[in-house]
Amino acid sequence: MTRKEKILRAAQEAFGQLGFSATTVKDVAGRAEVSFGLVSHYFGNKQQLFLAAGFDMADRLYTRLEEAVAGDRTGLESVVSYMTAYFDFTNRHRHRFPILLRCSPFSHMEPEVDATKVAAKFRHFIDVLARCVSRGMADGSIRPLPVEDTALIIYGNIIGSVRTSLLTAYRSEDLFGETIRHVERSLKTAHAEAAVTTMPGTARDLIASQPDSTRHS
Repeated sequence: MTRKEKILRAAQEAFGQLGFSATTVKDVAGRAEVSFGLVSHYFGNKQQLFLAAGFDMADRLYTRLEEAVAGDRTGLESVVSYMTAYFDFTNRHRHRFPILLRCSPFSHMEPEVDATKVAAKFRHFIDVLARCVSRGMADGSIRPLPVEDTALIIYGNIIGSVRTSLLTAYRSEDLFGETIRHVERSLKTAHAEAAVTTMPGTARDLIASQPDSTRHS
C-alpha cells in the first residue's frame, strides 16, 4: 500500500467515525503514520481530503455494482444483484464505509463541502438502478412504474438500511436481507420468478454470510 493509499484509508476511517467537523488533518496523518505536510501535499485542505476519501470509496463501490448487474439477467434480478452487492460491500468495509454516509447528498452536507460535486458523483448510483428498472419493465419482471422515482425509492431503502446498521443502536440479524425481499415484493409482476430464491450467489448467500462478513474492514 502506498503512502497516498494509507492516507485515503485513514481519512475514510476518521471521517466515517467522527464526521467532517470533528476530524482534523492531523488526526488523519497520525492514523496513516505520515507527516501532516504529506497529507497536505497530496490532498490540500480538509475539504479536498474529505471529498477524495469519499469519492475513492464511491468509485470502488460503483465498480462493484456495475460488475454485479452485468450479464444476461432480468431487470428484477439485476436490482436484487445490485442491492446484494451494495450490502456485501458495506459489510466488508464497514469500518470505512460510513464515509459514504457522511459524504452523501442524502445526508446533511457541511457548508464547506462542494455539494454539487457530491450530488454528481452519487448520480451514478441512481443511474445504474434506473437502467435495471427500465430493463425489468421491458422484460416483464418489473411492473410498470416511474423509472426515476422508483430508482430513488430503491436507493433510499438501501441507504436507510445501511444507516440503521452502521450509525444507530438498532440491530437486526436480517435487516439487509429483508430490505432486499421488501423491494423485490414491491417491484415484481405477478408472473415474475422470485429473484432471491432463483439466483445463486445473491441475496440468499448474503443472508447466510452476513455474520462473517462484518469482521472485514
